[in-house]
Amino acid sequence: MYYRFGKVFYFLGVLVFLFTLLYFYAALPEQIGIRLDDQGALLREYPKSTFFYGLAIGFFLLNLVTIYTPKTLETKTNQKLHRLFPIGDPYRDYLLLWFYSFGGWVNFSLALAALYVHAINNQEELSAAAYNFWFYLMPIILFLWVGGLFVLLFKKFKSTQVGVN
Repeated sequence: MYYRFGKVFYFLGVLVFLFTLLYFYAALPEQIGIRLDDQGALLREYPKSTFFYGLAIGFFLLNLVTIYTPKTLETKTNQKLHRLFPIGDPYRDYLLLWFYSFGGWVNFSLALAALYVHAINNQEELSAAAYNFWFYLMPIILFLWVGGLFVLLFKKFKSTQVGVN
C-alpha cells in the first residue's frame, strides 16, 4: 500500500522534469554555457540541442536503472527477489516505496539541473547563486535515502534470521 505513495511521487518527479526541460529549453539561447568563471563569463558553450538530448538520454537511462528493480519485483519476473520479498511482506512495500521515491528524487535532481543551466544562461532573470541551498540539499537527501535502503535491508535480513531460529 505504501508504495503507491512512492509511485505518485515518482510520476510527479517525471512530470516536473519533463515540464522543466521543455519549458526552459524553449527559453535558452542557441549556444548555452554549463559553467561560469570567477567573473561570471561562460567557460564552455554547447548547442542547446546537445544539452536537451544529453539530459533526455540521462533521464531515460537513470529512470531505466532506478525502476527496473521494483518493476521486476511487482511483476514477479525476478524470482529470487520475489522469494525474499513475497506478497504480503511489509518490507516488500517499504522496498517498493524506497525505489519509487528514490526515482522521484533523481527526477527532481535532474529538473534542478535543467533549472540551473537556465539560470546560468539567463542571468538577468535568475541568479544561479540562488540555487546553492538546493545543490547542498539534494545530495544530502540522496545520501540519506541510500542509507535508508541499508537500514531497510538490515531490518529485513534481521527479521529473516529471527524467523529461522
